[in-house]
Amino acid sequence: MTDAALLFLKGLLLGLSIAAPVGPIGVLCIRRALEAGFWPGVAGGLGTAVADAVYAAIAAFGLTAVSSLLVQAQGVLSVVGGIALIWLGWVAIAGKPPETAADAPMTRSLWPTFVSTFLLTMANPATILTFAAIFAGLGLATADTSAGAAILVTGVLLGSLLWWAILSGAVCTLRQRISPTVILWINRASGLLLAGFGAALLVGLL
Repeated sequence: MTDAALLFLKGLLLGLSIAAPVGPIGVLCIRRALEAGFWPGVAGGLGTAVADAVYAAIAAFGLTAVSSLLVQAQGVLSVVGGIALIWLGWVAIAGKPPETAADAPMTRSLWPTFVSTFLLTMANPATILTFAAIFAGLGLATADTSAGAAILVTGVLLGSLLWWAILSGAVCTLRQRISPTVILWINRASGLLLAGFGAALLVGLL
């Protein structure tokens, strides 16, 4: 295996491992896949994957000025992200999912889903520090050329996107086997989780 292929594989596995832990974004993508189907779930996942890639690029290319600026703005971004999560949680609790797969709003533009999830993920600049620490710990800081850094970031992007595609596919498969009532209660539970994540984010700033 060439050095470039090995670097790409490391980035791919890193993207998978960063995306896999269930947090507010994972809950949000699961809810969207349950409510609207596979592609809205993937669109949200793509927003997260692109944000992960942006933060990975900042760490990989050593853009310390950008990194410092974003970390300094973490407080403001956390407030915005916390309020947004609470709002999304309320929408999930108060809303009612489509009763059948055919009723899902599949024709609705996926851009708002992509953009909202991208911005929510970008509201956590500490992710830059996570990538920097992982790169150093795994010896990935050796990707000290622009080409190497680009290969690594591409791997992170595709690895993260792969996870969200797998997750959305699994949720949609499950969606076909459960009743609308169960989907409704799952939706409400996910709303409570989202609101809880948002509240915890705000409380953590006190």
